[in-house]
Amino acid sequence: MTKKESVVATSDVIIIGAGAAGMMCALTAAQRGRKVVLLDHYAKLAEKIRISGGGRCNFTNLNSKPDNYLSHNPHFCRSALSRYTPQHFIALLDKHGIGYHEKTLGQLFCDDGSEAIISMLKKECDDAGVKWLRPCEVGEIRRTTKFTVMTSRGLLEADALVIATGGLSIPKIGATPFGYKVAEQFGLPMTKLKPGLVPLTFHPEEWAAYADLTGASVDAVVSFGKQRFRENLLFTHRGLSGPAILQISSYWEAGQPLSIDLLPDLDMREVFTEHVKSKLLLSNFLAQYLPKKLADIVATQWIAENKPLNQYSSKVLAALADRLKNWQVTPTGTMVDTHALSSKTMESNEVPGLYFVGEVMDVTGQLGGYNFQWAWASGYAAGCAV
Repeated sequence: MTKKESVVATSDVIIIGAGAAGMMCALTAAQRGRKVVLLDHYAKLAEKIRISGGGRCNFTNLNSKPDNYLSHNPHFCRSALSRYTPQHFIALLDKHGIGYHEKTLGQLFCDDGSEAIISMLKKECDDAGVKWLRPCEVGEIRRTTKFTVMTSRGLLEADALVIATGGLSIPKIGATPFGYKVAEQFGLPMTKLKPGLVPLTFHPEEWAAYADLTGASVDAVVSFGKQRFRENLLFTHRGLSGPAILQISSYWEAGQPLSIDLLPDLDMREVFTEHVKSKLLLSNFLAQYLPKKLADIVATQWIAENKPLNQYSSKVLAALADRLKNWQVTPTGTMVDTHALSSKTMESNEVPGLYFVGEVMDVTGQLGGYNFQWAWASGYAAGCAV
């Protein structure tokens, strides 16, 4: 380390990413007496919390349990969820006098809007002595006996480094592939943004139509270049998973589309030709071959109007047949393989002192507050360990 690179701040913990999981980790660690530096490259604090739930923040779900989460490592979330439950977060709201209400299926929303949640978390961090650095750009990260992080505010040093940078879901509010690049740097199995055996995610605005398909699966052929795999394809809240996706992820190149054959055993042009006089609604006709929800989406989103099959032109049906056999989708990113992390502490199994929390990991909750609960639980687990 040169004189010019002399450390300007030494702490116990550096947390990169001041969103839901990052702030929970910071306040938990600081309340234990740890010296915490929390930094974020984005000027606005916790923008993903701010825009969630239409500004009301669906901050948890009373029914939250491991079965509500999808992961290549399905038991990973159990420990953290059991140690920080929805009731723990509700107690925090009660402490600050923040009102909330329940909507359908256990979903809890903040009466005073998302800003109240953000202010509460910030105050908890402030009261515990967390040091804020934002906006703060992060450059090179090194590890010897400690972690050193080159930033636009100078060189930081700490015993532990927590990556809480989220996924690539909403670039407009500052989401970046930073966390995946750190995982790659330290050799964690997952990304290289040419990932290995990981689920793939999409921009929310592009995936909104498919988010309700969470848990649905189809037998499909997924292709990229000369590589093709025929296995189950699983829809998640944030994108696609299942054996076919996990296999192709090892070959996928960031920014490039995948090709998906949703009906590998059928010639859909021939099927439509044989049934061209059918009076079945297109959605009902397709439901004979695809999960009903997916058939509905194809009929209402891919085609301008859902009507009886015999009312479509042969040109429209031919184009639909081709798309069903060659659905082009372009993922935005991946998630850290949880097999590389401790389920109790979120620490890397191979790199002591390196932690990952929140959305950067391969843990995807169903719609309805489950992903925020994972942010609180994983942030708390790491905060108790750093």
